[in-house]
Amino acid sequence: MLYESNTLRLFISKKRMLRFLESLGPWSFVGFITVQALQVVLAPIPGEVTGLLGGYLYGPFLGIVLSTVGLTLGSCAAFALSRIFGRPFAEKFVPEAAMQRFDYLLQHKGLVLVFLLFLIPGFPKDYLCYILGLGHLSTAQFLVVGTVGRLFGTILLTLGGNYLRVEQYGRFSILLVVAVIVVAVAMIYRNKLEKAFAFLHSKSLKKSGQIEDTKN
Repeated sequence: MLYESNTLRLFISKKRMLRFLESLGPWSFVGFITVQALQVVLAPIPGEVTGLLGGYLYGPFLGIVLSTVGLTLGSCAAFALSRIFGRPFAEKFVPEAAMQRFDYLLQHKGLVLVFLLFLIPGFPKDYLCYILGLGHLSTAQFLVVGTVGRLFGTILLTLGGNYLRVEQYGRFSILLVVAVIVVAVAMIYRNKLEKAFAFLHSKSLKKSGQIEDTKN
């Protein structure tokens, strides 16, 4: 239904989103936070458009604050919904391939690994919120890791939007090139990173005695 309606078009069109938020007047802050939250819950709605708009509409500082509030609310909502309604509900938003690929996270309790996954550019963080809701992390742990882990990407997108707002196209171009390089490198090595994280997870389980070492 989402894809057949104008809702998706609203999220992926910067002009449509801009007109929508401006039409809210003094309520645009609330509207923007709601939009940021919904683009997480309605994964895989792209968050790049809304992230840029935060900087374009509200400048660097307020844009980062509002985006962070919205992303945190959306992440917690996805996490909570997945925890309450279970795997069948999460699978409505997360493709089976992604669910299987990160199935090991359902048994993982380490915060460092989850934090690193949130830091990887181009990583499906919205999917991760639903997957982690099925695991062992507490809501408080997820709140801290998810919020801090998303912050780097939020800052980059907000700065980019702000550069467009003040017409500093040179800085925007430099930021865009840097972002593309970082994302490209991350995408090239993503599979290796994910395999390394899965290996570290397995090793930590063996060390804690939760699974038997096959060598014994």
